[in-house]
Amino acid sequence: MSTETITAPPTTEAVPPMPPETTKPRALYWRLWKNVPRELLFHLLSFPIALTAFILTITLFSSGVGTLVTFIGLFIIVAALYVSRGFGIVELAMLEWVKQPRIERPEWQDARARTGFGGWLMALFGNGHYWLYLLHTMIVNFIVTLVTWTVTIVWVSFAVAPLIPWAWATDASDRDGNFFLANWVLGFWGNSASGTDLLILENVFGVILGLFAIATLPFITRGIAIVRHQIARGMLGSFKSDALQRQVIDLTVSRGAAQSAEGHSLRRLERDIHDGPQQRLVRQQMDLAAAERQLESNPEAARELIASAMLQSREALEELRALSRGFAPPILLDRGLVAALESAGVRSAVPVRIVSELPEGIDLPQEIERNAYFAGSEALANAAKHSGATDIEVRVGVHRNPESDDSWLDVIVTDNGRGGAVMVQGHGLAGLDERLRGLGGVLTVASPAGGPTIVSAHFPLTTVLTTTLAASV
Repeated sequence: MSTETITAPPTTEAVPPMPPETTKPRALYWRLWKNVPRELLFHLLSFPIALTAFILTITLFSSGVGTLVTFIGLFIIVAALYVSRGFGIVELAMLEWVKQPRIERPEWQDARARTGFGGWLMALFGNGHYWLYLLHTMIVNFIVTLVTWTVTIVWVSFAVAPLIPWAWATDASDRDGNFFLANWVLGFWGNSASGTDLLILENVFGVILGLFAIATLPFITRGIAIVRHQIARGMLGSFKSDALQRQVIDLTVSRGAAQSAEGHSLRRLERDIHDGPQQRLVRQQMDLAAAERQLESNPEAARELIASAMLQSREALEELRALSRGFAPPILLDRGLVAALESAGVRSAVPVRIVSELPEGIDLPQEIERNAYFAGSEALANAAKHSGATDIEVRVGVHRNPESDDSWLDVIVTDNGRGGAVMVQGHGLAGLDERLRGLGGVLTVASPAGGPTIVSAHFPLTTVLTTTLAASV
């Protein structure tokens, strides 16, 4: 079968430069205004939520400490910890809702929790995140929210004043305490006003103050959100040690997956060699030995045996070549991943279309390239053998995460077959998943009944390659 190769524009995603107009102060100011309604609602709702959280946690915690000697208090303190965790998660979700950067959640799981009730208690009380969440919910967030809620209410009150015509003062004689904003301002220059002049000045100063409050409202709401986000980041976010712990766990899992995949590959190779080339070579040896015995007495029979041995030799050679393609075919080393996948597509019984979105001149790490070829060719073989497809597309590209600056190589195989593909332990896709996890990669399979089936293999690339990609975009 022939393949069709399409070279598409690279899909490497980078952070695009911000258009010049969006960096202007005026554009920035109006962008702040877009989020003001959401931030106002967040600040106004936060105090009732914080008050409820304060009452619940302070009641539970104090009751738990007071009844600790009866052992019941232990469970009440546990309830206080879980309640504070819930309110902390609500705070993080609300901060994301007002467009603040996402805060990485802490790790709540602990290996000790799987060792029984005592281990669960040790994991719970030994997790510093629970106590930080309790401190945040019971004390810090209540105080901060009370202050920010008051500031918001006062600022909104001043901002609303200009919308009510001449609401600042209607009669100078009605003002309790005889405090007038106009006289307070004029007092700096040693002047004062009274009667109608005072009423007019009072309204003018009130409108000016209200307009100032309206103009600065986006900065107030955004500033309060930023302050609360920083507090939440320090108290509700994950520790740096959490990331290291996750990395150690991931590496351990990857190492186990790599060892398992290697074991499966070696066993399959041993079985294939035993059932194929080894049997043919044994048969060849027997034919040659028989031909040697009959070489003088029956030359015609000897020639037939030698011809059979040569046939066994050719077939054994073809089988060895087929086995070697599962590791590193010469074309992969000589011409690269796309050419190797084209070669695999030519051998497929189903028409294959190769779409390359790789950046021009990219130099992939050899180990990643070899495993990407294996993943693509394995997915191709599965699709041709099991899917009943009439068309297969293999798309190869690189994408970059702007936030983490990580680059990934993508090999995506799509067929128009019947669908229903699943990962079954000991079969092709499951083995492929183990191979990818051993490299820190990810395999996803989307195969609804009726198709199409999409098998996506994602391989992490090195920092050096990431820098090269960023510079080429």
